Amino acid sequence: MKLNDLKPSNGSRRERKRVGRGPGGTDKTAGRGHKGQKSRSGAGKGQFFEGGRSTLISRLPKRGFNHVGTIFEVVNLSQLELFEAGATVDRAALEAAGLVRRADRPVKLLARGTVSGAYTLHVDAASSAAVQAIEAAGGSVVLPTTSAEQEG
Repeated sequence: MKLNDLKPSNGSRRERKRVGRGPGGTDKTAGRGHKGQKSRSGAGKGQFFEGGRSTLISRLPKRGFNHVGTIFEVVNLSQLELFEAGATVDRAALEAAGLVRRADRPVKLLARGTVSGAYTLHVDAASSAAVQAIEAAGGSVVLPTTSAEQEG
């Protein structure tokens, strides 16, 4: 017996009911009754529709604080071993190496792992431990300057 020899046993598969295809029990209204919203094609208003009044989720008080903050693409020190020692690593290099997936998010360097080579990194943010580890290995981290830093 092979996979292409398999067939469903007799009576185990039932053909689907094709409604609205002529006399025979499911003709005419095709099981939808007469008139009304639910008889129309594309009918139904969704699970939270309450006849036009404000939905329950809208009427309940909103509480809490939902600010997400900045979501970073994270790069760890251990991942920098993909690059040659002494290389300049920027967003384009990280994307080419597959370490950054979403181009619309800023890149942050974190201190997980160790680094052996001296790298020049151009990232949007970095933890202080990561900066210390890079500088201890003889490299540098270049962060973008903010307007507050330029003024002060």
